[in-house]
Amino acid sequence: MSWDFTASITAGGRSSRFGSDKALALLHGRPLLHHVAASLQACPARLLIAPPGKYVLDGWTVVPDTRPGEGPLAGLEAALHHAPAQWLAFTGVDLPGLTPGFWAALAQARTSEALAVLPLDEADRPQPLAGLYRRELLPRVSALLDAGERRLRLAVPAEQCVFLGGLSAALRNVNTPEALAAVAAEHPDSQRQ
Repeated sequence: MSWDFTASITAGGRSSRFGSDKALALLHGRPLLHHVAASLQACPARLLIAPPGKYVLDGWTVVPDTRPGEGPLAGLEAALHHAPAQWLAFTGVDLPGLTPGFWAALAQARTSEALAVLPLDEADRPQPLAGLYRRELLPRVSALLDAGERRLRLAVPAEQCVFLGGLSAALRNVNTPEALAAVAAEHPDSQRQ
């Protein structure tokens, strides 16, 4: 399977709630970063938004965050700036439940008018840290950041976004060691590659 969008993972966060670098936290013997990367391996271009030299991920190009410390919206800006394809898959390191099927479902939901496709969680809230974004959003994202905005959910106007339900199982966020332990306990035999 090969996709027509660029993969990107933002891995430059402080992991303050986790207490250590969550990208390197192990789930079933593999770092969280590797679980997320495996879901996007079919992308022809893969960008890791992170400080140079911090992580090694075969087949991924490290792109430095253009505005360190400014959060995921700044990571999206860096990814959109470097994405060679019209569409970009953008996610963080703390969603180990993402799968190729998740990204394929988002890709199938794209429309010619949409600037983004975002999954809905179990409470029907859009989850912008696991979505597809069009490269045309770059000027808007840059303008938001220039104005001091840091909220990723404002990257796309709601009327230009496709929202997709039925994917909440993939959106289990691992922000604390307790959440990681819970995910590991729920899927003790999960050794997904």
